[in-house]
Amino acid sequence: MSQLNLKEISTRAPKEFDKQETKLKIEKVLENLDDLQNLLFAENQHSVLVVIQGMDASGKDGVIRNVFTSMNPQGVNVKSYKAPTQEELSHDFLWRIHHYAPAKGMIQIFNRSHYEDILITRVHKWCDDKTAKKRMKAINDWEKLITNHNNTTILKFYLHISADEQQQRLAERMKDPAKMWKYNVNDFEEAKLWDVYMQMYEDCFENCNDVPWTIVPSDQNWYKEYVIASKLKETLENFKMQYPGLKK
Repeated sequence: MSQLNLKEISTRAPKEFDKQETKLKIEKVLENLDDLQNLLFAENQHSVLVVIQGMDASGKDGVIRNVFTSMNPQGVNVKSYKAPTQEELSHDFLWRIHHYAPAKGMIQIFNRSHYEDILITRVHKWCDDKTAKKRMKAINDWEKLITNHNNTTILKFYLHISADEQQQRLAERMKDPAKMWKYNVNDFEEAKLWDVYMQMYEDCFENCNDVPWTIVPSDQNWYKEYVIASKLKETLENFKMQYPGLKK
């Protein structure tokens, strides 16, 4: 049984955060990120893997659009993971993941990730608990591998929304022409499994925390984007990077 209870963690910004003030802070952070990402690319010594997980309609696409598109697209890659293909299923579950581990100088974003193989697969009982525990160990080992052998820093974000907020956002997809393309008839069926998903996420956080998770209150997009952008900025600043001199 996980010691973490997602029901006890707020899905909204702390009361001391003002929306307009925070948006102004985000603009400054994004300016800094543009410079830092350019330095990361030029120095070519570090890499960053950003893992974004969350329930349907938690705002994964919005984070990628609003936080990462301020940077040079030559230095940022995005991989969105869907249901595995037949070829991918014929290999081990990390086979399709490792190919997209970031090269030095790059920021790689996973929109969903290897964690789907211990989340949705367990919710639907395609993967039993014994197999899931083996996969958790493999995930920890893989994250340790790219951290220790390619100087990769992994940032893992769980976009924490409430069930009520999810229902509102799913309903919007049926009404807003700009969001209709996201509508999937199965989304509401998956939402009925909310409590089971929360249990699987809690177990994931408990057993795959060698690289710590950041649980991001995500009912308000402006706060979610501020948390993620600020964490990335802090991470890049801690690299203490320098531009390389003239090549000899």
